Amino acid sequence: MKAIEIRNKYLEFFKRHGHAVIPSAPLIPENDPSVLFTTAGMQPLVPYLLGEKHPEGTRLTDFQKCLRTNDIDEVGDNRHLTYFEMLGNWSLGDYFKEESIAMSFEFLTKELGIPVEKLSVTCFAGDEDCQRDEVTASCWRKKLEFQKIEFIILEKMITGGLPEKKDLVDQIQKCSMIQESQNVQKIVTHLVDVVNMLKFGITYLWNSSRRRTENTQN
Repeated sequence: MKAIEIRNKYLEFFKRHGHAVIPSAPLIPENDPSVLFTTAGMQPLVPYLLGEKHPEGTRLTDFQKCLRTNDIDEVGDNRHLTYFEMLGNWSLGDYFKEESIAMSFEFLTKELGIPVEKLSVTCFAGDEDCQRDEVTASCWRKKLEFQKIEFIILEKMITGGLPEKKDLVDQIQKCSMIQESQNVQKIVTHLVDVVNMLKFGITYLWNSSRRRTENTQN
């Protein structure tokens, strides 16, 4: 299955579940001076996640163009990309974890046809600021037990990973700040190289065109 097919299936699936399909925000943020690039799907929606009303309603789905700089040194393997499109479904005070998990499970197993036993689930393990996400773990247990998955496999599938800070907005800004960012410097260096190559190419073409014009006139 091609990437465009997965994207279309995703958007159509959530559209059938009452979500409005919204366009991708620009790769360079319009009203966010704290970041150079859009680095995550949630970034353009932060004002609405914090309480502002979205004109399309409380259920949204989209594919967001993203450019990652915080893990650019890892680019090249099958898990790290610089530029990509992030799929997302968003509830602005509408549904919560249980319904979200149910829809995700349906999409993965029915729309994409992934065998249940191939799924692997994570939940927030908890840290000094926030307790373990037992709600998510409980929802997945109920969902998978309903599918009659053996309990041993179930426990293997539900792990307690991702012990990270809960403030995702701070993480986005931390990863994307221009100041003292070696990753951004690398990107700028690459862009400068590209611009110089373009300048060289344009200059070469212009000089060649001028010489042909002069030879024709002579």
